[in-house]
Order: sequence, then C-alpha cells, then structure tokens
Amino acid sequence: MSPSPSGRLTNWAGNITFAASALHVPATVDALQHLVASRHRIRALGTGHCFNRIADTRGELVSLADLELPIEIDGDTRTAVVPAGKRYAEVAATLDGLGWALHNLGSLPHISVAGACATGTHGSGDRNRNLSSAVEAVEFIRADGEVVRLSRVANPDRFGGAVLSLGALGVLTRLTLSIEPSFDVRQDVYLDLPVDVAAEHASETFGAGYSVSMFTDWRQPDLINAIWLKRRVDHDSGPAEGDWFGAPLADRPQHPIPGLDAAAATTQLGQVGRWHERLPHFRADFTPSYGEELQSEYFLPRNSAADAIQALRAIAARFVGPLAVCEIRTIAADDLWLSPCHGRDTVALHFTWVRDLDAVLAALASIEAAIAPFDARPHWGKVFRVPPAKFEEIYPQLPAFRALAAEYDPNRKFGNSFLDTYVHRC
Repeated sequence: MSPSPSGRLTNWAGNITFAASALHVPATVDALQHLVASRHRIRALGTGHCFNRIADTRGELVSLADLELPIEIDGDTRTAVVPAGKRYAEVAATLDGLGWALHNLGSLPHISVAGACATGTHGSGDRNRNLSSAVEAVEFIRADGEVVRLSRVANPDRFGGAVLSLGALGVLTRLTLSIEPSFDVRQDVYLDLPVDVAAEHASETFGAGYSVSMFTDWRQPDLINAIWLKRRVDHDSGPAEGDWFGAPLADRPQHPIPGLDAAAATTQLGQVGRWHERLPHFRADFTPSYGEELQSEYFLPRNSAADAIQALRAIAARFVGPLAVCEIRTIAADDLWLSPCHGRDTVALHFTWVRDLDAVLAALASIEAAIAPFDARPHWGKVFRVPPAKFEEIYPQLPAFRALAAEYDPNRKFGNSFLDTYVHRC
C-alpha cells in the first residue's frame, strides 16, 4: 500500500486508488471491535497485493498490521495461532526459529496471512493445497463488533465458507494454522524446455519436486524458458540431474522474468536452505516497491495441463505484447467453498503483465476464449473478464456462501461493489 501523487491510498501495483474516506490501524482487538461496530461501511485491507477492487470500499478501511497479538504454538496439536495482519515472512521466521514450518508459501512472502487466505493465494506442488487449506480455525469481528470463532472440527457445516471468505464475513483477527517440523529445500532451475516435451511430460515434471513452476514469456512459443524445481532434502537429497528431458541445468541464478537481475530471487543452484528461504520465488529481505504490473490467473482441472499448455502456445501471438511472464504450476484439491481449487486437483496459469489495462483486457479476451473448454476459474484478486453470471456455474457453493455472509453481515457492512457483482449478484 502506498499513497498516490494525489495523496490517496493505492494498492501495491498502483493501478487501484481506493475510494475509502479513511484508513484505521488499531493496536488492540478491543479498539478494532469498537471501530467495526461503530461504522456503517468498513473493510479490511491487507498488504495491497490484489489487482482489482476486491479490497475497495466507499466506507472506511482498516489495516491489521499493528494489532498487538502474539504467535502461539501448540506442539501437541501441531498448530500455531497467528495474527491475521502478520506477513508470511514474519510468521515463517518465528515458526522456523522454534523448529516448525508451514506446508507451503506463496511466491511473495511479503503478503499478509489473512489477505492471502481470504483470496485463495497458493504456492505450488501436486500434493500441496493452497495456503488457506492450512487454516484449522478463524477468529473474526462480525458486523456488530462481536468476536466469532469457527473451526474445522467444531463447525464443519460452515467452516468451508469461513476461511477463503473474500472479507465478506467480518474482519479477521487470528488464524490457527497447521504446522509441521521444519525442513530444508534445494532449488534447481532448468532452461529452454521445448513446449511439446513440457506438455508430453507435464505429469512427470509437476510431480518431480515438492514445488514446481514452469516460466515462459511465450515470445518463443515453442519453448518454456525455465522450470524451477524445489525439492525437500528429506525427500530427495541426491544431486540434480544434468538436464531435464533435454533442458540443461542453469549454471547461474535466474529471475522468473527472463533477463531481469536475479538478486531478488531466492537462492538456487542446488544450495540447501530452510523451507521459508526457498519455497517463495522472492527473498523476504527484498521488499517489493511500487510494482509497474498487473496480474491475472486461471485455475483449471489438473488433468488438462498438457492441453492448456498447447492451447496457450497456439494463441501466444495474440497476448505476448503486454506479457512479462507466464507461470504454470499445480495445486492439490481442497474443500473450501470459494477456493479456485475446490473439489479438484488444479493447474494454474498465471500471467504477469505490464501495467496497460486496455492491452491486458484485449489479451485476456483471447486467453479466456482459449481456455474456456477447461472450466477455468479466475483468481479472485486479479484481473479477469469472466462474466458475473459464470460464477454461479464455476462455484457451486456460492449460494451457501451467500447465506453465510447474510448471517454474519446482514446489512453488508463489509460489502463493496466487487462482492455485489460477483457474489451477491445485485
């Protein structure tokens, strides 16, 4: 989050100027409760890494970054209670220092736990579910200012809608996350894999590491620029293969975007490091500044990976103009109602664009048409063109979520135009 030249608050990318009249940063839960209860319209704001108006409001915004809450670890249940406004980098460092780990992290460790879980942020890996799947309980402030706690065990009938909630139920204060013993990871990068080979061996490639990403800018539509393999050392401690289906092992660090300085990227070349220093693509001590970019992402059934890769290759000339890089990775199925991975193992197609909205929307028209046969779901927090009526089809649990939101926020205190359009449909 940062101020625009006009002094108004913007998101990280600078493409959204928030309409809110004020930003509050309470230090205690009591102050947050009073704030929520006394406002007509209010909405929680995380670290501003969404690229559409999902976090916006014409009321007031509240940041959880300064809430005075500890991280509490229960080794017997393998859970950790974490403050909603903490960034993953802070949580991960604390957990690792005590011998614990999360199952996965996103590309950027700078995002807040609540914001990531509420919008479906994920890492990668055939056996790894998205970040919100690690949540075992949530605590939030509902519209009347009261604290609500829901858990997977105690509230199985509604928990599926309470985690990845788009901020529609209330303001999160704490999340209870599953944890596991800390582990080490090595990261190796392979370059220039032919697309035909990548498609033919997609299952073997995505299943070859704990976390696997394919990167390409599609400017050479017959090549995947790079494959990033992140492997747990306790699972595979042997040396890296000299090539991957003919793609050579990189002999110098790489940035996800071809040609950029790799200094911001996490350590590669097979050097073993702690889980939180390898699973993200970017270093925690590299703080992203104003980002001249837009992002889009679509989630397809995992078994369509090969066909989806070929579908993008066939139309690459129609969308490469504003494209910086495309990332392809897999995520395991989960049971959260509004998760893009709900009920199915998933392959995600991620696009980082230059900040030219008209060019991006034109590119997305071609992409969305090409992947329409694969029942694609767009990322809630990124740029897409999918019509609102389509959400009823791709999210079967949307009516149940609407009912849950109406129970905790009957007057839509936490609502906004984005939720009205894609969730409430009014």
